[in-house]
Amino acid sequence: MIELRPFETLGSANHGWLNANHHFSFASYHDPARVNWGALRVWNDDTIAPGTGFPTHPHSDMEIITYVRKGAITHRDSMGNEGRTEAGDVQVMSAGNGVAHSEYNLEGEECTLFQLWIIPSERGGAPSWGARKFPKDDRAGQFVPLASGVANDDDALPIRTDARVLGATVKAGESVTYTPRDASRHLYLVPATGKVRIEDVEAKARDGVAITQRASVTITALEDSELVLVDAA
Repeated sequence: MIELRPFETLGSANHGWLNANHHFSFASYHDPARVNWGALRVWNDDTIAPGTGFPTHPHSDMEIITYVRKGAITHRDSMGNEGRTEAGDVQVMSAGNGVAHSEYNLEGEECTLFQLWIIPSERGGAPSWGARKFPKDDRAGQFVPLASGVANDDDALPIRTDARVLGATVKAGESVTYTPRDASRHLYLVPATGKVRIEDVEAKARDGVAITQRASVTITALEDSELVLVDAA
């Protein structure tokens, strides 16, 4: 199964300071056909105005991965962590048994990001936060794990769930293939930039592609493309 979910069909809410687009049911947007994709519960495509952001608020029992596409986001939390994550880089917060945090765009330009929530394999546990840089050159022509709960993905930020968040950059006319552990896995692909083809399905930037029952998937770039892929149970 390969299902295209065009950007224009996503849930959306424009709050002025925040223009949010939801691949899955979130806040006031509810679509019973798009509640989750396996353990992937949320994929928000957010644009945050300069000098604004999300004030301190709580989370629990969720793995929250933020992939910054443009600008930077500054994180502070009740554990005492503070960090600034720039475009192309990733931060992960394991909410565990409870944490409060804020996220602000303190830059002089818009911040655009993907925020993903993945259901953890087990509830509870101490919360944690981490961030790191992922040079785009390392992702050229191949998927690289950015956040992972899978054994041997040692360079990825750890998450407490049977899932991987991967990134790749692909030049126009070139292809990249991803092979999940088994065909029952739930794959969800979003081009951050560019345009791609998966079999007979074409997806442009910010479209979602839900994939399952595939032993492998080959993505061909029709334009230079930056890809984010989730592989979840």
